[in-house]
Amino acid sequence: MIVIGIDPGVAITGYGIICQEEDGDLSLVEYGAIQTPNSISADSERLLLIFKRLNEVLALHRPIAGAVEKLFFQKNTRTAMAVGQARGIALLALAQREIPVYEYAPVEIKQALTGYGNADKRQIQEMLKLRLSLSKIPKPDDAADALAVAICHLQSYRLRTLEVEG
Repeated sequence: MIVIGIDPGVAITGYGIICQEEDGDLSLVEYGAIQTPNSISADSERLLLIFKRLNEVLALHRPIAGAVEKLFFQKNTRTAMAVGQARGIALLALAQREIPVYEYAPVEIKQALTGYGNADKRQIQEMLKLRLSLSKIPKPDDAADALAVAICHLQSYRLRTLEVEG
């Protein structure tokens, strides 16, 4: 099962693609970040770039599910709006390809990876390195966050499947 995790942002949108084997083993397929250059001042152009690049990644890997980080309350309204727009683009790209979308709050992602809902970024990154048998922590942080979202979904999906079977 191939899943894409997305950490949305207008300046940088991280993505991470993970494959889970039938025995539950996880393997890294690809990760990266879609960066919109500062030279693009119009949000609409930045969002279009994110949309096009996400579509390229989706067409290449054909995930069966997409996991997107939920927007959490931020004090900076402008930042929250921009992240919300990037989330909308990610949701649209997934929906357009009829890929089921699952959304997870930051606390759920931290809990799934470390067992602790208040884990810091470094703890998450170290767990990613361990879970995916990587030699180094994935960079940039946005890509690492996207991988964490994908793993969170795979664990949640597996638990839901076990509950239905049991």
